[in-house]
Amino acid sequence: MSSESDVIIIGAGAAGLSAAKELGQLGLTYTLVEASHRIGGRVYSEEIAPGVWFDLGCAWLAGGATNPFVAIADELGITLGKDKSNLYKEKNHRFQRNGASLNKDQRAACLRFYDDSYKAISATAKQGHDVAISDVVDLDNEFAIPFLCNVAVAWGKDIDLVSTADFANATGELGFPVLHGFGNLVAAWGADVVVSLNTCVERIDWSGHRVTVGTPKGVIAGRTALITVSTGILAYGDILFTPGLPDWKTEAIHGLPMGTETKIGVYFDADVFGADGRGYYSTWNDDGNAAKVDASVMGLNTATVFVGGRHGVWLEKRGQQACHNFAVDRIADIFGNDIRKHVNRSIVTAWSTDPWTRGSWACPLPGQAYQRANLQRPVDERLFFAGEATVYGGQGTCHGAYQSGIRAAKQIASKLNVKP
Repeated sequence: MSSESDVIIIGAGAAGLSAAKELGQLGLTYTLVEASHRIGGRVYSEEIAPGVWFDLGCAWLAGGATNPFVAIADELGITLGKDKSNLYKEKNHRFQRNGASLNKDQRAACLRFYDDSYKAISATAKQGHDVAISDVVDLDNEFAIPFLCNVAVAWGKDIDLVSTADFANATGELGFPVLHGFGNLVAAWGADVVVSLNTCVERIDWSGHRVTVGTPKGVIAGRTALITVSTGILAYGDILFTPGLPDWKTEAIHGLPMGTETKIGVYFDADVFGADGRGYYSTWNDDGNAAKVDASVMGLNTATVFVGGRHGVWLEKRGQQACHNFAVDRIADIFGNDIRKHVNRSIVTAWSTDPWTRGSWACPLPGQAYQRANLQRPVDERLFFAGEATVYGGQGTCHGAYQSGIRAAKQIASKLNVKP
């Protein structure tokens, strides 16, 4: 491990990797450390069956063709589901209530309620009010249950904890899925970056002329530090800062708590969906059980069930078998109980208890959306910050983190008087 660098980068997710690449192009030296055994952060793929990949974290190139990872995937020869993106558009979602598809009139009413809710959120934000989404939508509407589920999945928090201002600034459509895993795409793109894995940062001392970073493998010194870890790690106090961070920075961290999206991938030993069954579903029962389901959109014998917010955290705490049972029940609500005999295996995420993230992504509390800008601000021109939590527009996305790393690298270069 290098004893001194221009920049010490903490975290080898998309932000840390893009910063490292940009710093290298600018002629600056860096030391990149990662607590986990792998790169990619919250973008990670595992095989659910031989040759069949499941994304435990980010799974779509949000924004479609404008996403920088589209060009990266093309350059690396990695297949994207560009022809599948329409299935993810909300107007093409399929709705199942109490095990039955909505009829034409019900579907129109449901989509109208969604549209009215989005307009109410947008209007509130445009008026300069940053309140909870629950304050501006009709919770008594008969289609409130799937809408609440939608928000919890997309933001990792329930609507009483989601900011209207932040929601209104979101990227929008899900975009393109990655056939062989978004995590594998990021791992391939970042493979040329030198990273010290299994190197957990315990303390950052910025009291002297240099910044020093303490790890179990030793102390690293640098002119600056770039911190890309999640707000969950920062809020929990896993890293000790000396001196402590200023109040405005800690307030930003605590104003951007981590949300949780729980994903359960289920693999079947046969095609239980049929060509007509493939699509993106909202399924719910009037007792409140609700989920989003990606049913074989990529043409594989897999389905992914999504829940978020308190429900997602609750399921994760109940364990893998409870998550598996919930997912199979929701898929059976759509395709019938016969699918149960074809279930082969499942994969369950547990981001809320992951020691290196403590959640899926940052979700500002109502009234706190402005804290993204404060989280981004450097401290003493020596501690810099990047990651999806620092971004407007691409918040909660891999490409948002990627862009924030490049932005931070350029900030640091400017501070160190390096010309591009």
